Order: sequence, then structure tokens, then C-alpha cells
Amino acid sequence: YLPLNGELVLASGAGFAAFDGSWDPGCDSGATVRFADAEHHAWFDPMLWQAVLPSGELEPGRRIFSVDEENVPCRYDDVIFQPETSFRVNVDSSRRVIHLRSISLMGQELSSPEAWAGYLRGPSAPLQFHGNGTLQVTGTGCPDKSGCACGNALDGHRICMALLGASGRQCPTPACRSPLQPLGHCCKVCGAMINLDFTPDFDLQKYRDRLVQTLLSQYAGVRMAISKVHKEQTFLGVIPRSSTPLIQIVLIDDEVGAQTGTTAEQMAADVMEDIAQHGEALGISSGKMEVATGSTFSRPAGSHALSRITAGTVLGLLFGLLLLGGILFLYRKGKLRSLPRLPALRLPRPWDRAEDPVSLGPASDKGFDNPMFAV
Repeated sequence: YLPLNGELVLASGAGFAAFDGSWDPGCDSGATVRFADAEHHAWFDPMLWQAVLPSGELEPGRRIFSVDEENVPCRYDDVIFQPETSFRVNVDSSRRVIHLRSISLMGQELSSPEAWAGYLRGPSAPLQFHGNGTLQVTGTGCPDKSGCACGNALDGHRICMALLGASGRQCPTPACRSPLQPLGHCCKVCGAMINLDFTPDFDLQKYRDRLVQTLLSQYAGVRMAISKVHKEQTFLGVIPRSSTPLIQIVLIDDEVGAQTGTTAEQMAADVMEDIAQHGEALGISSGKMEVATGSTFSRPAGSHALSRITAGTVLGLLFGLLLLGGILFLYRKGKLRSLPRLPALRLPRPWDRAEDPVSLGPASDKGFDNPMFAV
């Protein structure tokens, strides 16, 4: 029996009829129809989502991929439920509010907080979305040209549980030693990973297009993920202190055996070389690469500091230390004794012996001979 709050979806051109209970000999007894469980669909299941182009078409090619947390709608994404479909999604979340740019459903696009609030007051929303989380449409995109973090980190455990549930809740064994663990990804991978520090001039979309056109197209079988992430900083490796934004590039390939990750390693080396030559113009201040292949251990393979400010600061500190060391050297050699206004400076030495102070009589003027001058 159809429940009072049920929904019957018919294909285009289909008919529907009802009868009063009398039996028509021309009809057979029919068959029992069983509906699938509508409660098992979860918002944070990356298997339920697929990336589409702005035109609404499925994204072609598999050269660009996303880490697992970004396979679920991020806070600046547009979410599309195909027209003429029925769905019910559990939005349980570790956050009270799940922010989105827009939602398209039931043949209409809701891209403002007011339009979404009106839809939530209707009869369909409670049937389609249930759970302790609340969806909130903002209507605004990412305001930073250097990109925005996805924002699904707090629900990363839900994403991984849903993803690994289909494979027996266990990550596949990587074919390399010391595999890499990208931020936002459930399982470790073989290949290469690059973390970039950037300046306000960095443009994520332009840099992604540059890598795709100039490097990724030259390496068949390599897949790339690039996005802004927040890396947590800790005190003494235990106490969380703050988070630092950086650009994460993950490169994996389809090589097998001892060659696993080697093609990705070659492309990563080219990326680092390009950063060394053009990083300052691209708004990249430094880059660090890690590699894990089937024949080598994961290792840091390079770090290029490109900031002139940083270099100037280091050189200034070195010059200051050399100057101070020169002054101390000249003083110890007695070359500065002719400077009458230089204050007396005495460095304690471990081999100096403590001497008893000379008792001063009551008539003493508490003066002393200055050993710095021949008086």
C-alpha cells in the first residue's frame, strides 16, 4: 500500500487507473512490486555524486580527479538532482549547517537563501531530506582566486565509511613502500604529491589550466588532483595549534609493479622545475615534493624557496651575525680600546676564577680603576 506521504513517479506517457474492486477476467493477478530501501542514501556518500560541467553535461575524461572529500558537494558547489526523479537523502552531519551555492531539483534552480527557505516550507523538502543536518543555499561562489577549501573535513570519517563500505571497509594495499596520504583522501596512494605555498597573486584556475595544457597532456596514464587544503599545524606534534592553507597536487599513474608511480614522479619533477623557473610570476613562493614508487621509498625530492623577501631576510641575518662576530673578535684582540665612548663589555668565561671583592673603607669614594684605559 502506498503511504499517505508517498510519491508515485510515472514515466512520460504512462497511464494510471483505479478500480472499485471488481475483477476483470481480462487481467491477470499481477505481481508483487517491492521498492528499494529509500533510507540508505547518504549525502556524504561519494559514490552517489558525479562531477558535471557548467552546462550540466557529465565531465569528460578521467585525467583530472578529486580527493574523496571533494567528491561530495563542497560549500561553493552547485548541486543538481536530475528532473523527473524521486530521491530521499540522509543529511546527517558533524556540522549543524551544510552550505551550498545552489540546488536544482524538481525542475527548478534555487540559488538564493530566500528561495531555498521557501522550498523548505513546502511539502516535498521533508520527504527528500532528513537527518540532523540542515542544507543552506548561499548563492555565492568562492571569493578567492587562489581557491577555497572544500569544507568537508569535519565529515571526512562519514565519507570514508561510506566509500569503504563497498570494499569491505578496508583500503587496498598500495604497490609501493611508504605510500602518500593526501589531505582529504581516505586511502594512501602511490605516485607523487606536491605542496605549494602561495602569494596573493596566485590564481588556482589559471595554474590548473597551465598544468593540464603544458605538462599533463605529455604524460599518458597520469591523473592529477589539485585543490586548496588546510594543513593542521601542531605544537610538539600533538597539540593542534592552527591550520595553514596550501595548494595540494596529487599525481598518480597506471603503472604496475616496480614501475608504479614512476611516471607520476617524472611529471612531478617537471612541475618542480617549472616552479623554480616561473614560480614567482605565478604567485608560488615555495614547493615541496614527496614521491612513493614501487621501487623506492617515499622521500622529499625538492623544495624551492622563491620569495625574494625571504632570501633578503636570511641574507640580512647572516650579515648582522657576521658584523656582530667581527666586533666581538676585534674587541677580544684589543683593537677597540681606543674608542673612549664604547661601553665596557665583559664576556663570562668558564675558566675565570671567582675573586674575593676588596673591602672598601668608610672613606672610600667607591671609585675604581677602569682597566680599559691606561690610567
